[in-house]
Amino acid sequence: MTKLLLWKQKVKEFYGEHDFWITPLFKFLLAFVVFSQINGLLGFMRQIDNIFVVLILSLICAMFSINVMTILACLLILGHCYAVGIETAGFAAVLLILLLILFLRFTSEDNVALILTPISFTLHIPAAVPVGCGILRGASSAVPSGCGVILYFFMKLVKDRATVLQGNETEPLQKLQLLLDGVLKNEEMWLTVVVFAAVVVIVSVISRASFDYAWRIAIVTGSVVYIVIMVFGSMFMSVSTELAGIILSGVAAIIIGFIIEFFELGVDYSRTELTQFEDDEYIYYVKAVPKALVSESKKSVKKFTPNSKVVEEVKLDEVRQNKETKAYQQESQHQEIKPIPEGNLSQTEKAHTQDFSAKQNTTQEEPEAVPVAFL
Repeated sequence: MTKLLLWKQKVKEFYGEHDFWITPLFKFLLAFVVFSQINGLLGFMRQIDNIFVVLILSLICAMFSINVMTILACLLILGHCYAVGIETAGFAAVLLILLLILFLRFTSEDNVALILTPISFTLHIPAAVPVGCGILRGASSAVPSGCGVILYFFMKLVKDRATVLQGNETEPLQKLQLLLDGVLKNEEMWLTVVVFAAVVVIVSVISRASFDYAWRIAIVTGSVVYIVIMVFGSMFMSVSTELAGIILSGVAAIIIGFIIEFFELGVDYSRTELTQFEDDEYIYYVKAVPKALVSESKKSVKKFTPNSKVVEEVKLDEVRQNKETKAYQQESQHQEIKPIPEGNLSQTEKAHTQDFSAKQNTTQEEPEAVPVAFL
């Protein structure tokens, strides 16, 4: 676990230092997957079903916000629907406008949920979207995720009924009625929308509770609710679904949810602290849960000489003191005293001079003494 926490801190530090190019790269990859999926599901207009068009649109999305990606994805869907027929393009335009109005009416900051929902169906892990949106964005993300479900099933409807919609023998009103019935009477789609909304709300409420391991309980509960409602709902509504696919989607949602919880939350409940304080109007009960952080230990390296002796660091003041002591000793040893003519000295001064000469001979044997000359 310690290694995982160290790796998590390194990943966060790396992202914090290089987010100026990691974020555009993430947008580019996400846009590339979204546009490739739309071309894979529809692919009726050859002019835009091209890898170079996808790359150019992905580069544009990398330089702007997620809103631009949403608008370009809607325009790409309209282009493919226009290749099927003018009736299909008109119905798609009305549906997209209604979804965008509904989306912008409640929330305009959860574009990622709208974009990731069709991708999750392609990857066969649709349960991961409501679980992730519930713990990260809250209950308001049920609207964009539900709009993403409707958008995915509409594209699937156009692909499945493309032969009838492109036929000249079918009247325009019949084509519109076929599309309208395919949306309104699609029980699997509405069941999925209800399940997505329920899972998002349940996960959001539980994850914001104050008891320990709330995020993990919310993730497991949301995944189990998804499996139960999808299984029993398909049985009562006579909707053909794959039981194994639903269970695998729930298990994948639990794994992805735990990964999100590890990077986004990552707290240590064993060190939880409860405190209480008050002011003039309120009494506050606070539960403090510290994050699980690990400080990386610094390694100290010791160098060895060829004689296997440890090279120790010497303080600078000691080095200066040793240098000053050696310089002072050398100066005292080599210091010369200028002789004074004896004619200018009195008898007392001559006696002092002779005594000093005797002391100077002694200092040569003991270099630590400092000679003094009497002039």
